[in-house]
Amino acid sequence: MTGLLTAPVLATSVGPDFGAVSGSSQLRSIIGALLTYGLLVSVLMIVVCAATWAIASSSGSWQATAKAKAGLFVALGGAVLTGGALAWANWLLHLGATL
Repeated sequence: MTGLLTAPVLATSVGPDFGAVSGSSQLRSIIGALLTYGLLVSVLMIVVCAATWAIASSSGSWQATAKAKAGLFVALGGAVLTGGALAWANWLLHLGATL
């Protein structure tokens, strides 16, 4: 009977031990820097592709317009994935703690 009562208590305290890795603070700063660079590159590509799309469509080049439009959508997807990576990881950690 006591084993059944302690199971829910143990299940709520289960979670990843970030202190187990010796360089976890350095790892967090490296990941933060990589996320920052990824977001900056994505935003710069959005600006470049949007400008290229505008210039190519005004000049009548449909091939360049199509490629710039595809590049813009890829850059938007990259920005969304990079920006949401931390929130998604936190959500997964929270979900894993509740299982």
